[in-house]
Amino acid sequence: MSRKPWELSFTAEPVEVAALRRIMRLHLGIWGLHDISDEAQLCVSELVSNVITHVGHGTPATLAVSVRGNHLRIEVHDPDTRALPVLRDASATDCEDGRGMALVDAVADRWGVLLRPDRKVTWCELATKLTAPHGHVEAPGVMRAEALLGLYAAAQLPCGTDAGRLSMSITQEAVIDVITDFLHWLRAHGCDADDVLDCAQTQFETQIDGSRAMGRNL
Repeated sequence: MSRKPWELSFTAEPVEVAALRRIMRLHLGIWGLHDISDEAQLCVSELVSNVITHVGHGTPATLAVSVRGNHLRIEVHDPDTRALPVLRDASATDCEDGRGMALVDAVADRWGVLLRPDRKVTWCELATKLTAPHGHVEAPGVMRAEALLGLYAAAQLPCGTDAGRLSMSITQEAVIDVITDFLHWLRAHGCDADDVLDCAQTQFETQIDGSRAMGRNL
């Protein structure tokens, strides 16, 4: 799955917070990262609110989102290089300033601030269930399939070729070989291959529909 970085310019106003949260939720649904949607939306809220509170209403800003390895990176850019985020105890009741960054600190793996000549970048990163080499969601079925395909594809490669970087064409050939071999196995054991394929297709479609329904409910 392609998870291309994206960014969105906005004006730092309270009304924009909900819209940015919805956009984040939609993108994470497309990327298959439903499990960190709540945490990502919270981080967006707090980073944007920090600009509104400490830089000022109406400030031109930018939300930038990307996947780096197995982490989701969220950045908010604003033009003020002097108003730096302050981290305070999120449970404190005597001072609201800084509590937003404490919430970010609580849910994110890491966060920080980059100072550029013309802007400040406040960022945080959330751990995902992606595997760094391929960018796939670390679902059990995907992991089992990749392990099996690695064995099949390696058998097709010349000796000494790195099986860790397989082309899509070789991988697809391996998928066909796996399915074909299992059909031969079913036939050899007196099983109806068509029935098994129908059951597998039904189970696959049920799982896909379940994932889509989960994304719509988030």
